[in-house]
Amino acid sequence: MTKTIAFSLVIAAAISLSACKKEEAATNAANNAIESTANAAENTMNAATSNMTNAANAATNAAANAAK
Repeated sequence: MTKTIAFSLVIAAAISLSACKKEEAATNAANNAIESTANAAENTMNAATSNMTNAANAATNAAANAAK
């Protein structure tokens, strides 16, 4: 009887540990998705800023050339 109880506890602990690992993996996947989304948003903003700067420089150059 004691061995059966001990064995049951070992099995229960193993199942719990397995569930924790799966839960941790899901949490890590969610965190990675959030980080990837934040990086994509930052990259989009950087590209937009660069494009706006390039457009402003082109307009400045065009105005300077027209003034010559």
